[in-house]
Amino acid sequence: MLSLFFSYSHADEELRDQLEQQLAILKRQKVISVWHDRRILAGSEIDHSIDAQLEAADIILLLVSPAFLASDYCYDREMTRAMERHHAGGARVIPVILRPCAWHDAPFGKLMATPTDGKPVTLWPDRDQAFLEVTNAIKAAAKTLGDIPGAPPAPTGLSNHAALDATTPAPRSSNLRLAKTFTERDKDAFKLESFEYMAKFFENSLNELQSRNDGIEGTFRRIDANRFSAVIYRSGKTVARCTVFMGSHSFIDGIAYSANDTPDSNSFNECLSVHSDDQMLYLKGMGMGSYMRQQADTKLSQEGASELYWGMFIEPLQRR
Repeated sequence: MLSLFFSYSHADEELRDQLEQQLAILKRQKVISVWHDRRILAGSEIDHSIDAQLEAADIILLLVSPAFLASDYCYDREMTRAMERHHAGGARVIPVILRPCAWHDAPFGKLMATPTDGKPVTLWPDRDQAFLEVTNAIKAAAKTLGDIPGAPPAPTGLSNHAALDATTPAPRSSNLRLAKTFTERDKDAFKLESFEYMAKFFENSLNELQSRNDGIEGTFRRIDANRFSAVIYRSGKTVARCTVFMGSHSFIDGIAYSANDTPDSNSFNECLSVHSDDQMLYLKGMGMGSYMRQQADTKLSQEGASELYWGMFIEPLQRR
């Protein structure tokens, strides 16, 4: 069984938990065992425990985000030592890109990152699919490792974990999560935050689109607290229009998208409403249109929902 070490910022703990859930099948199959600093028991020396596990790990996951890059402990201590072991052939380092950041310029920037093409997990419409990509990458790496050259040999008949009895806390389950409950206030706040995020997402994306492409202009207009519109022009001719608005009644209780620049709140092409499971709040579409029917059961993050609506908006411009 290969040992896997999570190097991450506590700001990304929720994302780490979601990834660990996806890795459950590899743990059940005894392909890997996982360790992160939340497994340190009270009374243990934190730095000593982390260093011991980092030295013993066969696979080191760097959970990359702005918070990870900003953390002196993650970047200067854990990542630096991880890369030393990687270059010496003692461990395999796998960057997992959680959130958008300038990771290509880091020492691990030349390594093959996951999910596919290094697209940040939070930008995937379906976060479970993103973490499945990560799981498959870890599984593929595990198949190629076996006995890693340069790794210190464990005593005969003992695993890496058994060899660390003097420095490692007693083993315990990482399955300690309890179900969460979300109030109507929580859901309303999430809907508002999602709408505000989506408005900024569209405005910034339009600015970047026109800066990168000659002859393309975009306009963003915040109509009121609950509505914004966007238009794309090519050589002065309209290519795409949309209005995104937030409703609060039974007909539209979510964030709706209309493929027109319109004040009408009774006509729309899709609507995302707020749902919850036992761990998180998410957005879910009604499944209007053939493409959206394929996404009907997808749990969308704020980033994923924004990317989905942006994809609907920009699609006419991308037709050949």
